[in-house]
Amino acid sequence: MDSKRLIVALDFPDEAAALAMAARLDPALCRVKVGKELFVAAGPRVVERLHAGGFEVFLDLKFHDIPNTVAGACRAAARLGVWMLNVHASGGAAMMRAAREAVSAFANPPLLIGVTVLTSLADADLGTVGFTGSAAQNVDRLARLAASCVLDGVVCSAEEAAALRAALGGGFVTVTPGIRLAGGARADQSRVVTPEEAVRRGAHYLVIGRPVTQSPDPAATLRDIAASIAGGKVAT
Repeated sequence: MDSKRLIVALDFPDEAAALAMAARLDPALCRVKVGKELFVAAGPRVVERLHAGGFEVFLDLKFHDIPNTVAGACRAAARLGVWMLNVHASGGAAMMRAAREAVSAFANPPLLIGVTVLTSLADADLGTVGFTGSAAQNVDRLARLAASCVLDGVVCSAEEAAALRAALGGGFVTVTPGIRLAGGARADQSRVVTPEEAVRRGAHYLVIGRPVTQSPDPAATLRDIAASIAGGKVAT
């Protein structure tokens, strides 16, 4: 198991704010996530500058388009040297296979992860966008499809991590957003758990944003979370 399991979400509107936060974090304790807002505002340069600061980067752009377009986007991301990138599993098998082929051409390919069901969505929300069944059922279906396309794992809620580990094996990576500290606000997330619970349920990597980045002392909060999950055992 990778000892560096925390991914801090740098969800900031500009490069200066993101780099200022990164400067307060220890790259020995975490990786960082660059999402849509920051990447659109700052472009590839912010990834390069984070790499220069010693951070491995999860490029969280959730590609979802026709196979050829997604393959091209994945190649461009791999050329940046990112540690991990993601695509929407609901884009279908042909799209995911094209993404897999694109990144596999690199000597050191990034981890390729499929997004299942956004953690902001509850069961009741899924019917309004045409999905039948519960969030857990849709996560299971999309994760199995991603695994059949040889993706490295999926983004899911920690609520589903144990079931996916049992179904798809311990080598299939689970990346879990929606992490909140005990007593913390849910904000715009629906399916949330604490870091310790996420690890207990089988999550490989934990994406944590506001609990760290809005802390009065982000470095201390990060150290506390890392210590709380150190040596944690995943569900079997």
